[in-house]
Amino acid sequence: MFMKVEDVYIDSLGAFLPEWASAEQAVADGILDAEIPQSNGLTGAHVGGDIPAMDMAVSAARTALERSKLDIEEISSHIHSSVNYQGPVGAYPPGYIMRELALENVPAQYLQQGCNGMLGALEVAIGQMTGAAEAEAVLLTSGENFTAPGADRWNDGFGQSYFFSDGGMAVLLSADEGFAQVRSLNAGVLHALEKWHRGNGPLLERDGPDPTMPERAEQFNETEMPLTEALEKITLFNLDIIHRSLVDADLNASDLAKVIPINMDGRMVEFGTMMPLGLPMSRSSFDYGKSVGHVGGADVFISLEHLVRTGELTAGDNVLLVSQGPGWICTASVVTILDLPPWSV
Repeated sequence: MFMKVEDVYIDSLGAFLPEWASAEQAVADGILDAEIPQSNGLTGAHVGGDIPAMDMAVSAARTALERSKLDIEEISSHIHSSVNYQGPVGAYPPGYIMRELALENVPAQYLQQGCNGMLGALEVAIGQMTGAAEAEAVLLTSGENFTAPGADRWNDGFGQSYFFSDGGMAVLLSADEGFAQVRSLNAGVLHALEKWHRGNGPLLERDGPDPTMPERAEQFNETEMPLTEALEKITLFNLDIIHRSLVDADLNASDLAKVIPINMDGRMVEFGTMMPLGLPMSRSSFDYGKSVGHVGGADVFISLEHLVRTGELTAGDNVLLVSQGPGWICTASVVTILDLPPWSV
């Protein structure tokens, strides 16, 4: 898919991040091996405790609405995405969020693309805004809380590639104006690797615990495709998606002020994305993201909000947002900052 985007703007952003916990303290508490943060470069994560994931999404949305020129009545669509538990089976998270915000009578989608969730939602929103729906304003939300029985935020991160983190994020898109313009978006699925996350188990429910995602990945690498081959396929696939978005935005990699990936192992960011693009790590968002932790599909917009709010990005800067998810999904979008919003420093 090639998507050169016109008339889609980021009107406002809102983030909610609860109390921060350091990896150093996790090591001192004996729940994290000291070698892991030394290797992956990650320094902490946010812990939501008993704050429900959907309530963190609502808090983020309220911030985005407070920062926006738009009235809530102007929102014509809502898209929520998540990775982890949102509520009892059968619950519909967008309905809860809409009720809390008093967002009336608009279509709402619930998207589950794993860590690619919010860029996947952006893709859907672009279709709504530029297609037959002619949506004028779309609200994207996400919320995660990984504080659950049996969960281990410090050690369950796909071979210690990331630390699970709690928080909420909201993006308000407008067809008319905003502080940033979405220039392009491309996405794809490398289905040769879908079994990497699914594993060899049956496709019907069964009694007893299922293997964890890292266990399924390890089994796949042992029986079907060596890890080195899988990583090579992923890198080439992701770079192709990124290249398409750069071409559609009429840019070269050297034109990027920042590259914003998901918050993962610094070595993966450097060798998987920055070095192939010929860019130094200083042009990535890793210096900030390493302390945030991995908030599901919200990472890229949490980092964008921080870089805009603190003035690290300025008018004219081009930014690449890139995320991945099981399947193997990759989405890349180029955004250009037009003006710093009033809520920036």
